Amino acid sequence: MAMFVHLTSAANAPRIRRSGVRAESTGQGDARGVYCFPVLRSYTHTHQWLRELARFGSQGGLVAVHLRLDDAEPVRVGRYGDRVRDAQRLVPAADAVRRVAALEDPRGWEVFVPRAIRPREIHRIRAARQVAGWRYRPDAHGDRPCTCAGCRIRGEYGSRRLRERLPHPLDGPPPPARVLLARIAAAGDPGDPAVLKDALHWFGLRRRGPLAALAPLATHPDPHVRAYLVWAVARWSTPGVGDLLATLADDPHPDVRVAVECVREAH
Repeated sequence: MAMFVHLTSAANAPRIRRSGVRAESTGQGDARGVYCFPVLRSYTHTHQWLRELARFGSQGGLVAVHLRLDDAEPVRVGRYGDRVRDAQRLVPAADAVRRVAALEDPRGWEVFVPRAIRPREIHRIRAARQVAGWRYRPDAHGDRPCTCAGCRIRGEYGSRRLRERLPHPLDGPPPPARVLLARIAAAGDPGDPAVLKDALHWFGLRRRGPLAALAPLATHPDPHVRAYLVWAVARWSTPGVGDLLATLADDPHPDVRVAVECVREAH
């Protein structure tokens, strides 16, 4: 039996003991499953994702859920960046452990189980020291951090001081809504994708917005504009956002559907 560790919020521990680990994460393609990492001799390598996952918040800290999977269980293994290139390989669980254990530097690697974890596969749940691992990416220490809206996390400890010290040209405050709507109108019909995506970027930094004026972009012929629309309105408290996201969840392009899934998981 191959042993893996899955890191999750301590608040999820009672549910995991009772029902197992839900298949909530999205892997390559449309598969949903659970991310984990092989249990290695090195505690630091085994729990290397702790500090990075802690950046996104947790209730009561993170705990380590140890899983026992059949050696022949098919899983995907690879570096985090390989998700985008669809380069993570589908291999038996035992082979995934051997591959990662043989690496000189296994930092940034991960294993994806394309299904939920059943309760009988939970070996134990224990507290994990919250100081292990890297943040942002392996070897990021000493590099200038990026403070753009896509990289920073709202409310993260020290983020305000970091933005004051290293301002980014894409930081807010965004232009007034009337200015952004004028840019969208001037882009024409159906509209220049570059102009529309720039306006939607700034709309995404707002807490509310003119949803009715942006809703027609849900039928724009460029799927990247539709995906930008998802990210722009996802955090709005404006009534009707849920209905618009439900419409875009059935979009014919996979990038738009994935964007909807991501914002729903984040909230």
